[in-house]
Amino acid sequence: MSQTALNLIAISVFLMTFSTLLGPLIHLSPIVPALATFTVLGIATVDRFSWQNKGGRLMLDWIANFSPQHRERIIHHEAGHFLVAHILEFEVINYTLNAWEALKQNQSGQGGVTVDDRHCTSQLEGGSLNTHILDRYCTIWMAGIAAEKLVFNDTVGGLDDRQKLSAILQGLGFSELAYAQKQRFHALQAQNLLQENWSAYQALVNAMRQRQSVSDCVRAIEMCRSPQ
Repeated sequence: MSQTALNLIAISVFLMTFSTLLGPLIHLSPIVPALATFTVLGIATVDRFSWQNKGGRLMLDWIANFSPQHRERIIHHEAGHFLVAHILEFEVINYTLNAWEALKQNQSGQGGVTVDDRHCTSQLEGGSLNTHILDRYCTIWMAGIAAEKLVFNDTVGGLDDRQKLSAILQGLGFSELAYAQKQRFHALQAQNLLQENWSAYQALVNAMRQRQSVSDCVRAIEMCRSPQ
C-alpha cells in the first residue's frame, strides 16, 4: 500500500476517533463520522487503483498547506533545484509550489522545477547518457534534499526525487548499491553549490515566496552572483 493511501487511512481513523469523543458534547449524530470515514476510505481506494494516488496527494497537500512551515519547506526545497539547475546551465522553464500546480504541469509530488532537459531525454531514450551530463543531472535532482538539510537540518520531501533518479540510474545499468552511493555523492555536490552561492539562494527563496516569474527569479540569482 502506498504512503498516500496510508496517510488517508490515518486521517479517517483520526476523524472517527475525534468525532466519537466530541460527538456527545456537540450532539453530533454517529452517522456523520461514519459517512466521513467511509468517504475518505473510498477516496483512498479509488485513488490507489484509478488515479495513481494523485487525488490523495492533492488532499494531503491541501491540508498540509494550512501550515506555514510546510509551505516554507516546499519553497526552500524547490529553490534548491532551481538554483543548482541554473548554476549547472540547465534552463529553468517553470516552477510549482503545490501539488495542484504540479499536477497541471504533469509533475508528481508537492511542487517541482521544470528544466529544459530535451538533450538528456533524447540520450536516455537511446539507452545511454553522457557522463558529464548525467553528473549534472544527478546534482540537480538531489539539490532539493540538500537544501532542506541545510535549512531545516532534516529532510521531509525528496522521495519522488530519489525514486525518479533511482529509476534513471537503474535504467542505465547502475546497481542498487552504486546508485545509492551516487545519490549521496551528488547530494553533497549540491550542498556545496548551495553553500557557495548562499546569498543567491536566499534571494531566490524570497523571489519564489513572492511567486515571481522565472525570469525575475533568475535576475535575483544573477544580482547576487555578479561581481560587486
